[in-house]
Amino acid sequence: MMKNTLKVVLLTSMLPFAAVAEQELTPWYVGGGLGINNYEPHCDLKTMTQCEDDDPYAWDVFGGYLFNDYFGIELGYRDLGRIQWTDFSNKRNDVGARGMALGLVGFYPFADKWSLSAEAGGMNYLLKNIKNYGTEYYSDSGIAPYIGAGIGYNFTENLKLQAKYRRYENLDDDKYNTLEMESNYWGLELSYRFGKAKAAAPVVAAAPIDSDNDGVMDGQDSCPDTPATHKVDAKGCTVYEFVTDKHDLGGILFDNNSSVIKSASYADIEKLANYLKKNPEHTVSIEGHASNVGKPAYNMTLSESRATSVAEALATKYDIDASRIQAIGYGITKPIMEGNTAEAHKQNRRIEAIVTGTEKRAVLK
Repeated sequence: MMKNTLKVVLLTSMLPFAAVAEQELTPWYVGGGLGINNYEPHCDLKTMTQCEDDDPYAWDVFGGYLFNDYFGIELGYRDLGRIQWTDFSNKRNDVGARGMALGLVGFYPFADKWSLSAEAGGMNYLLKNIKNYGTEYYSDSGIAPYIGAGIGYNFTENLKLQAKYRRYENLDDDKYNTLEMESNYWGLELSYRFGKAKAAAPVVAAAPIDSDNDGVMDGQDSCPDTPATHKVDAKGCTVYEFVTDKHDLGGILFDNNSSVIKSASYADIEKLANYLKKNPEHTVSIEGHASNVGKPAYNMTLSESRATSVAEALATKYDIDASRIQAIGYGITKPIMEGNTAEAHKQNRRIEAIVTGTEKRAVLK
Protein backbone atom coordinates (compact mmCIF):
# COMPACT_ATOMS: atom_id res chain seq x y z
CA MET A 1 0.00 0.00 0.00
CA MET A 2 2.79 2.43 0.90
CA LYS A 3 4.45 1.85 -2.50
CA ASN A 4 1.21 2.64 -4.33
CA THR A 5 0.72 5.82 -2.34
CA LEU A 6 4.27 6.95 -3.10
CA LYS A 7 3.66 6.42 -6.82
CA VAL A 8 0.70 8.78 -6.80
CA VAL A 9 2.45 11.39 -4.64
CA LEU A 10 5.50 11.40 -6.91
CA LEU A 11 3.34 11.65 -10.04
CA THR A 12 1.23 14.53 -8.83
CA SER A 13 4.24 16.41 -7.46
CA MET A 14 5.92 16.30 -10.87
CA LEU A 15 2.93 17.44 -12.90
CA PRO A 16 3.53 21.21 -12.70
CA PHE A 17 6.91 20.73 -14.44
CA ALA A 18 5.40 19.07 -17.50
CA ALA A 19 4.07 22.22 -19.15
CA VAL A 20 5.40 23.31 -22.50
CA ALA A 21 6.66 26.85 -22.13
CA GLU A 22 5.35 29.79 -24.10
CA GLN A 23 2.34 28.20 -25.78
CA GLU A 24 -1.43 28.34 -25.48
CA LEU A 25 -3.41 25.86 -23.40
CA THR A 26 -3.55 22.52 -25.21
CA PRO A 27 -6.42 19.97 -25.08
CA TRP A 28 -4.18 17.42 -23.32
CA TYR A 29 -3.95 16.81 -19.59
CA VAL A 30 -2.61 14.18 -17.17
CA GLY A 31 -3.27 13.42 -13.54
CA GLY A 32 -3.41 11.01 -10.66
CA GLY A 33 -5.76 10.23 -7.81
CA LEU A 34 -5.90 8.59 -4.39
CA GLY A 35 -8.97 7.45 -2.46
CA ILE A 36 -10.90 4.77 -0.59
CA ASN A 37 -12.84 1.98 -2.25
CA ASN A 38 -15.62 -0.18 -0.81
CA TYR A 39 -16.45 -3.51 -2.49
CA GLU A 40 -20.00 -4.71 -2.00
CA PRO A 41 -21.86 -6.89 -1.12
CA HIS A 42 -18.72 -8.52 0.28
CA CYS A 43 -20.07 -8.96 3.82
CA ASP A 44 -23.61 -9.76 2.67
CA LEU A 45 -22.73 -12.94 0.81
CA LYS A 46 -23.99 -16.04 2.57
CA THR A 47 -20.64 -17.73 2.15
CA MET A 48 -18.81 -15.10 4.24
CA THR A 49 -18.63 -15.34 8.01
CA GLN A 50 -16.14 -12.62 8.94
CA CYS A 51 -15.39 -9.37 7.06
CA GLU A 52 -12.16 -7.35 7.23
CA ASP A 53 -11.52 -4.08 5.37
CA ASP A 54 -7.78 -4.56 5.43
CA ASP A 55 -6.56 -2.50 2.43
CA PRO A 56 -9.37 -0.38 0.98
CA TYR A 57 -7.08 2.27 -0.54
CA ALA A 58 -7.34 2.86 -4.28
CA TRP A 59 -5.33 4.92 -6.76
CA ASP A 60 -5.26 5.77 -10.43
CA VAL A 61 -3.26 7.62 -13.07
CA PHE A 62 -4.79 8.98 -16.26
CA GLY A 63 -4.45 11.14 -19.35
CA GLY A 64 -7.19 13.01 -21.15
CA TYR A 65 -8.06 14.97 -24.27
CA LEU A 66 -10.61 17.81 -24.34
CA PHE A 67 -12.74 18.20 -27.45
CA ASN A 68 -13.76 21.57 -26.00
CA ASP A 69 -13.94 23.19 -22.56
CA TYR A 70 -16.96 21.05 -21.62
CA PHE A 71 -16.37 17.57 -23.04
CA GLY A 72 -13.46 15.12 -23.32
CA ILE A 73 -12.18 11.56 -23.11
CA GLU A 74 -9.94 9.90 -20.50
CA LEU A 75 -7.73 6.80 -20.50
CA GLY A 76 -6.14 5.56 -17.30
CA TYR A 77 -5.00 2.74 -15.07
CA ARG A 78 -6.91 2.10 -11.81
CA ASP A 79 -6.21 -0.03 -8.75
CA LEU A 80 -9.36 -0.39 -6.62
CA GLY A 81 -7.57 -1.78 -3.58
CA ARG A 82 -8.22 -5.09 -1.84
CA ILE A 83 -10.74 -6.60 0.61
CA GLN A 84 -10.28 -9.57 2.91
CA TRP A 85 -12.74 -11.90 4.58
CA THR A 86 -12.99 -15.37 6.09
CA ASP A 87 -15.56 -17.66 4.51
CA PHE A 88 -17.73 -20.41 6.00
CA SER A 89 -14.92 -22.97 5.55
CA ASN A 90 -12.64 -20.77 7.61
CA LYS A 91 -10.51 -19.87 4.58
CA ARG A 92 -9.15 -16.35 4.23
CA ASN A 93 -9.95 -14.57 0.93
CA ASP A 94 -7.95 -11.60 -0.32
CA VAL A 95 -9.60 -10.02 -3.38
CA GLY A 96 -8.70 -6.97 -5.50
CA ALA A 97 -9.43 -5.53 -8.95
CA ARG A 98 -7.29 -3.36 -11.20
CA GLY A 99 -7.03 -2.53 -14.90
CA MET A 100 -7.34 0.00 -17.71
CA ALA A 101 -10.34 2.32 -17.90
CA LEU A 102 -11.69 4.38 -20.78
CA GLY A 103 -14.51 6.87 -20.46
CA LEU A 104 -16.13 10.14 -21.47
CA VAL A 105 -16.07 13.13 -19.14
CA GLY A 106 -18.14 16.29 -19.06
CA PHE A 107 -17.49 19.58 -17.21
CA TYR A 108 -19.81 22.40 -16.16
CA PRO A 109 -18.21 25.59 -14.75
CA PHE A 110 -20.56 27.21 -12.23
CA ALA A 111 -18.31 29.78 -10.53
CA ASP A 112 -15.06 31.62 -11.10
CA LYS A 113 -12.77 28.60 -10.51
CA TRP A 114 -15.29 25.89 -9.64
CA SER A 115 -16.77 23.21 -11.89
CA LEU A 116 -18.90 20.08 -11.72
CA SER A 117 -18.00 16.92 -13.63
CA ALA A 118 -19.71 13.72 -14.71
CA GLU A 119 -18.24 10.63 -16.35
CA ALA A 120 -19.18 7.23 -17.74
CA GLY A 121 -17.15 4.42 -19.24
CA GLY A 122 -15.83 0.93 -18.76
CA MET A 123 -12.94 -0.69 -16.89
CA ASN A 124 -11.18 -3.75 -18.29
CA TYR A 125 -10.56 -5.31 -14.89
CA LEU A 126 -8.44 -8.19 -13.64
CA LEU A 127 -9.95 -9.70 -10.49
CA LYS A 128 -7.57 -11.70 -8.26
CA ASN A 129 -8.30 -13.80 -5.17
CA ILE A 130 -5.29 -14.85 -3.10
CA LYS A 131 -6.93 -17.48 -0.94
CA ASN A 132 -5.92 -19.13 2.31
CA TYR A 133 -2.75 -17.04 2.69
CA GLY A 134 -1.45 -17.83 -0.78
CA THR A 135 -2.00 -21.56 -0.88
CA GLU A 136 -4.84 -21.06 -3.37
CA TYR A 137 -5.14 -18.52 -6.15
CA TYR A 138 -7.50 -17.75 -9.01
CA SER A 139 -8.31 -14.79 -11.23
CA ASP A 140 -10.78 -13.65 -13.86
CA SER A 141 -11.25 -10.60 -16.08
CA GLY A 142 -14.06 -8.67 -17.71
CA ILE A 143 -15.51 -5.24 -18.45
CA ALA A 144 -17.10 -3.34 -15.57
CA PRO A 145 -19.18 -0.27 -16.50
CA TYR A 146 -18.85 2.74 -14.24
CA ILE A 147 -20.35 6.18 -13.71
CA GLY A 148 -19.01 9.04 -11.67
CA ALA A 149 -19.44 12.62 -10.52
CA GLY A 150 -17.20 15.23 -8.99
CA ILE A 151 -16.54 18.81 -8.06
CA GLY A 152 -13.34 20.59 -8.98
CA TYR A 153 -11.37 23.72 -8.17
CA ASN A 154 -8.74 25.31 -10.45
CA PHE A 155 -5.77 26.58 -8.46
CA THR A 156 -4.33 27.91 -11.73
CA GLU A 157 -5.26 27.71 -15.40
CA ASN A 158 -3.36 24.41 -15.52
CA LEU A 159 -3.75 22.79 -12.10
CA LYS A 160 -7.08 21.38 -10.91
CA LEU A 161 -8.08 19.42 -7.78
CA GLN A 162 -11.28 17.34 -7.87
CA ALA A 163 -13.26 15.36 -5.30
CA LYS A 164 -14.57 12.25 -7.07
CA TYR A 165 -17.18 9.53 -6.61
CA ARG A 166 -17.39 6.48 -8.88
CA ARG A 167 -19.70 3.49 -8.95
CA TYR A 168 -18.50 0.25 -10.60
CA GLU A 169 -20.87 -2.57 -11.56
CA ASN A 170 -20.34 -6.24 -12.43
CA LEU A 171 -16.92 -6.85 -10.94
CA ASP A 172 -17.69 -10.55 -11.29
CA ASP A 173 -15.79 -13.82 -11.31
CA ASP A 174 -17.59 -15.53 -14.18
CA LYS A 175 -14.99 -18.26 -14.59
CA TYR A 176 -15.59 -19.91 -11.21
CA ASN A 177 -18.82 -18.10 -10.29
CA THR A 178 -17.60 -17.29 -6.78
CA LEU A 179 -17.75 -13.47 -6.74
CA GLU A 180 -20.39 -10.94 -7.81
CA MET A 181 -19.28 -7.52 -6.61
CA GLU A 182 -19.87 -3.83 -7.10
CA SER A 183 -17.71 -0.99 -5.89
CA ASN A 184 -17.99 2.55 -4.53
CA TYR A 185 -14.97 4.86 -4.74
CA TRP A 186 -14.39 8.24 -3.07
CA GLY A 187 -11.18 10.15 -3.63
CA LEU A 188 -9.20 13.21 -4.66
CA GLU A 189 -7.61 13.75 -8.08
CA LEU A 190 -5.02 16.28 -9.16
CA SER A 191 -4.71 17.01 -12.89
CA TYR A 192 -2.48 19.20 -15.00
CA ARG A 193 -3.47 20.68 -18.38
CA PHE A 194 -0.51 21.34 -20.66
CA GLY A 195 0.22 24.73 -22.17
CA LYS A 196 -0.23 28.31 -21.12
CA ALA A 197 -3.07 30.76 -21.57
CA LYS A 198 -2.28 33.31 -24.24
CA ALA A 199 -1.57 36.68 -22.68
CA ALA A 200 -3.38 39.74 -23.99
CA ALA A 201 -1.27 41.59 -26.51
CA PRO A 202 0.02 44.96 -25.25
CA VAL A 203 -1.38 48.05 -26.93
CA VAL A 204 1.32 49.67 -29.04
CA ALA A 205 1.39 52.47 -31.54
CA ALA A 206 0.57 51.42 -35.07
CA ALA A 207 3.72 50.67 -37.05
CA PRO A 208 4.13 51.59 -40.73
CA ILE A 209 2.62 48.89 -42.93
CA ASP A 210 4.02 47.35 -46.09
CA SER A 211 1.03 45.31 -47.26
CA ASP A 212 2.66 43.82 -50.36
CA ASN A 213 6.10 43.33 -48.73
CA ASP A 214 7.96 45.13 -51.47
CA GLY A 215 10.03 47.32 -49.13
CA VAL A 216 7.97 50.48 -49.75
CA MET A 217 5.53 51.52 -47.01
CA ASP A 218 1.88 51.84 -48.01
CA GLY A 219 1.95 55.61 -47.55
CA GLN A 220 4.56 55.98 -50.33
CA ASP A 221 3.49 52.97 -52.45
CA SER A 222 1.96 54.06 -55.78
CA CYS A 223 1.54 50.44 -56.92
CA PRO A 224 -0.13 48.37 -54.19
CA ASP A 225 -0.23 44.56 -54.46
CA THR A 226 3.04 44.34 -56.38
CA PRO A 227 4.09 40.64 -56.66
CA ALA A 228 6.62 39.74 -53.99
CA THR A 229 9.08 38.44 -56.62
CA HIS A 230 9.24 41.75 -58.57
CA LYS A 231 11.94 44.35 -58.18
CA VAL A 232 10.35 47.75 -57.52
CA ASP A 233 11.34 51.41 -57.80
CA ALA A 234 11.14 54.07 -55.10
CA LYS A 235 7.36 54.34 -55.62
CA GLY A 236 6.79 50.63 -55.18
CA CYS A 237 6.12 49.94 -58.88
CA THR A 238 7.54 47.03 -60.86
CA VAL A 239 10.77 47.67 -62.76
CA TYR A 240 10.59 46.34 -66.35
CA GLU A 241 13.19 45.42 -68.96
CA PHE A 242 12.89 44.66 -72.68
CA VAL A 243 14.14 41.22 -73.70
CA THR A 244 14.59 39.88 -77.24
CA ASP A 245 13.64 36.23 -77.74
CA LYS A 246 13.89 33.97 -80.74
CA HIS A 247 11.44 31.16 -81.41
CA ASP A 248 11.84 28.40 -84.01
CA LEU A 249 8.29 27.76 -85.20
CA GLY A 250 9.14 24.74 -87.31
CA GLY A 251 9.99 23.88 -90.93
CA ILE A 252 8.33 23.57 -94.33
CA LEU A 253 9.62 20.92 -96.75
CA PHE A 254 9.98 21.20 -100.58
CA ASP A 255 10.31 18.78 -103.44
CA ASN A 256 13.70 18.26 -105.08
CA ASN A 257 14.85 21.17 -107.21
CA SER A 258 11.61 23.07 -106.46
CA SER A 259 10.63 26.29 -104.72
CA VAL A 260 6.91 25.70 -105.12
CA ILE A 261 5.04 25.49 -101.81
CA LYS A 262 3.21 22.22 -101.37
CA SER A 263 -0.52 22.51 -100.76
CA ALA A 264 -0.13 20.56 -97.52
CA SER A 265 2.36 23.15 -96.25
CA TYR A 266 -0.12 26.04 -96.32
CA ALA A 267 -1.57 24.84 -93.00
CA ASP A 268 1.85 25.40 -91.38
CA ILE A 269 2.18 28.81 -93.04
CA GLU A 270 -1.27 29.75 -91.76
CA LYS A 271 -0.27 28.82 -88.18
CA LEU A 272 2.79 31.05 -88.55
CA ALA A 273 0.61 33.89 -89.86
CA ASN A 274 -1.84 33.55 -86.97
CA TYR A 275 1.02 33.71 -84.47
CA LEU A 276 2.35 36.88 -86.08
CA LYS A 277 -1.11 38.48 -86.01
CA LYS A 278 -1.43 37.73 -82.29
CA ASN A 279 2.04 39.18 -81.67
CA PRO A 280 2.24 42.29 -83.90
CA GLU A 281 5.53 43.40 -82.31
CA HIS A 282 7.29 40.26 -83.56
CA THR A 283 9.16 39.84 -86.86
CA VAL A 284 10.02 36.66 -88.75
CA SER A 285 13.07 35.49 -90.66
CA ILE A 286 12.24 32.94 -93.38
CA GLU A 287 15.38 30.82 -93.79
CA GLY A 288 15.66 28.68 -96.93
CA HIS A 289 17.82 25.52 -97.14
CA ALA A 290 18.70 22.97 -99.84
CA SER A 291 19.92 19.39 -100.03
CA ASN A 292 23.51 18.60 -100.94
CA VAL A 293 22.69 17.60 -104.49
CA GLY A 294 24.16 19.60 -107.35
CA LYS A 295 26.35 22.69 -107.28
CA PRO A 296 26.49 24.81 -104.10
CA ALA A 297 25.90 28.08 -105.98
CA TYR A 298 22.73 26.73 -107.57
CA ASN A 299 21.53 25.41 -104.22
CA MET A 300 22.10 28.81 -102.64
CA THR A 301 19.87 30.44 -105.27
CA LEU A 302 17.27 27.69 -104.88
CA SER A 303 17.17 28.15 -101.09
CA GLU A 304 16.66 31.90 -101.53
CA SER A 305 13.76 31.21 -103.93
CA ARG A 306 12.16 28.89 -101.40
CA ALA A 307 12.43 31.55 -98.66
CA THR A 308 11.00 34.20 -100.98
CA SER A 309 8.02 31.93 -101.86
CA VAL A 310 7.03 31.56 -98.21
CA ALA A 311 7.61 35.27 -97.47
CA GLU A 312 5.37 36.28 -100.41
CA ALA A 313 2.67 33.84 -99.25
CA LEU A 314 2.67 35.40 -95.79
CA ALA A 315 2.37 38.90 -97.24
CA THR A 316 -0.13 38.30 -100.06
CA LYS A 317 -2.23 35.40 -98.84
CA TYR A 318 -2.29 36.13 -95.11
CA ASP A 319 -1.84 39.94 -95.01
CA ILE A 320 1.32 40.03 -92.93
CA ASP A 321 3.14 43.38 -93.41
CA ALA A 322 6.16 42.78 -95.63
CA SER A 323 8.28 44.97 -93.35
CA ARG A 324 8.00 42.30 -90.69
CA ILE A 325 9.28 39.55 -93.01
CA GLN A 326 12.85 38.78 -94.04
CA ALA A 327 13.77 36.06 -96.60
CA ILE A 328 17.29 34.61 -96.64
CA GLY A 329 18.88 31.54 -98.25
CA TYR A 330 21.57 29.35 -96.72
CA GLY A 331 21.95 26.77 -99.46
CA ILE A 332 23.59 23.60 -98.15
CA THR A 333 25.50 25.34 -95.33
CA LYS A 334 23.13 24.35 -92.48
CA PRO A 335 21.95 20.75 -92.96
CA ILE A 336 19.82 19.25 -90.21
CA MET A 337 20.65 15.67 -91.29
CA GLU A 338 24.12 14.64 -92.49
CA GLY A 339 24.65 12.06 -95.21
CA ASN A 340 23.84 11.39 -98.83
CA THR A 341 20.63 9.40 -98.30
CA ALA A 342 17.21 10.12 -99.74
CA GLU A 343 15.87 10.87 -96.22
CA ALA A 344 18.73 13.32 -95.53
CA HIS A 345 18.08 15.14 -98.82
CA LYS A 346 14.34 15.31 -98.01
CA GLN A 347 14.88 16.79 -94.57
CA ASN A 348 17.41 19.33 -95.78
CA ARG A 349 15.05 20.70 -98.50
CA ARG A 350 13.24 22.95 -96.07
CA ILE A 351 12.19 26.37 -94.81
CA GLU A 352 12.65 27.38 -91.17
CA ALA A 353 10.73 30.31 -89.65
CA ILE A 354 12.59 32.10 -86.84
CA VAL A 355 10.36 34.57 -85.02
CA THR A 356 12.00 37.39 -83.07
CA GLY A 357 10.19 39.57 -80.57
CA THR A 358 11.10 42.13 -77.95
CA GLU A 359 9.05 41.57 -74.84
CA LYS A 360 8.50 43.75 -71.80
CA ARG A 361 9.28 41.68 -68.73
CA ALA A 362 9.31 42.39 -65.00
CA VAL A 363 12.75 42.40 -63.38
CA LEU A 364 12.80 39.77 -60.65
CA LYS A 365 14.56 40.14 -57.32
